[in-house]
Amino acid sequence: MPDAPRDDPAQLMELLSVSLGVYYGDFTAAAAAEQLTASQAKTLTVLRRGPIAMRALAETLSCDASNITGIINRLEKRGLVRRETSAADRRVTHLVITPEGERVTDTIRAQMRVTRAGLERLDAEQRRELSALLSEVFLARPDRATSCRSPIGG
Repeated sequence: MPDAPRDDPAQLMELLSVSLGVYYGDFTAAAAAEQLTASQAKTLTVLRRGPIAMRALAETLSCDASNITGIINRLEKRGLVRRETSAADRRVTHLVITPEGERVTDTIRAQMRVTRAGLERLDAEQRRELSALLSEVFLARPDRATSCRSPIGG
C-alpha cells in the first residue's frame, strides 16, 4: 500500500499522534526525574505564563477544581508555587510560580533530550516555520485547552 500524501489530514494526524507520544514520554520521564507527576509539571508550565486564578487554571487544564487543589497543594508543599490573594477581589486566589518552580521547570525542559535533539536537527528557519505552523493549527483556536489527564507541556 503506497504512503498517503504528506498533505493528507489523516496522515498528518497520525504523525502528530506519534510525535506527541514521543514528546509526552520525554516530558513524563523528565518530570519524574524531578519527582513530579506529568500533571504537576504541566501545571508549572502553565504558571510560567504568569499568575492565574485557580478556576482559570482548572479551565486551562480541563480539570475539575478539586484535582487542581490537590496538584497545587503538593506543588506548594515543595515550594514550587504559592497562593496570593487578588488585590482586586479578595475572594480570588492567584497561583504564582516561585523561583524554585522556575528552576525545576527549566530542568525538566533541559532533560527532554529526545525532543530537544529532534528540534536541534532543524535549522533556525525550519524551527521558525514549525513554530508558525503549530501556532496556526493549535493556538489560534479558542478550544485549545489540554486535558488534565494527558498533560503535555514542557
